Amino acid sequence: MFTYSIVCYLIGFASLLFWILSISHLIPEISIDRPAEMEWPIALAKNLALVLLFSIPHSVMARPYFKNWITRFVPKPIERSTYVLQAGILLFILIWYWEPMGGIIWSIEKESILYYAMFVMFFLGWIILFISTFLINHFDLFGLRQTFLELKSKPYTPLDFKVVSFYKYTRHPLYLGGIMGLWFTPQMSTTHLVFSILLTIYFFLGAYFEEKDLKSYFKDTYLEYARKTPMMIPFTKWKKR
Repeated sequence: MFTYSIVCYLIGFASLLFWILSISHLIPEISIDRPAEMEWPIALAKNLALVLLFSIPHSVMARPYFKNWITRFVPKPIERSTYVLQAGILLFILIWYWEPMGGIIWSIEKESILYYAMFVMFFLGWIILFISTFLINHFDLFGLRQTFLELKSKPYTPLDFKVVSFYKYTRHPLYLGGIMGLWFTPQMSTTHLVFSILLTIYFFLGAYFEEKDLKSYFKDTYLEYARKTPMMIPFTKWKKR
């Protein structure tokens, strides 16, 4: 099972790197901003279907009721790894089959200060995302801790609720980092804009459903945390009560 979880981890991690590179404009061959090949309405419908194909399983499989159901058929220690596997595969599909739509919303002159500033914020967002996974527990989040404990014949212990680093300023720094990575770009095409809008909507919906689970599990501890900490944007009064 531990070998299985390592394979799932590598696929999931590779899909994240593929996502980052696909919207960075650094490798044109895998960029989502390839020349348009079909009519705009058809491309939009295809891209919406791809987002739904990724987001529905990604959200449903994270819910406690689904976890309880799926572990009737698969060993409990690999439940999280299986989730990571499907998420990685579907993210690859989302990026690879994303239909370019053409058009330029904004384009910042190369070599300008703003051009480099956009890339700084772009990579800062992804750094925040990756650091946030370790603040939670990177290896538990990606399913490795569960199978390692099984390998050592030790019982799995749920993670304690703790508020550290980025989590002192936003309840979802992982999602915030992803949103920064989507929107801070020196060249925003129609393709990239649609991608960013749809994924940002999904991030907020994902945060909403995740918070319902957290409130149910941690109860008053999380409710108090939510009362004084912004949901997504640090240093704002926009708080989900």
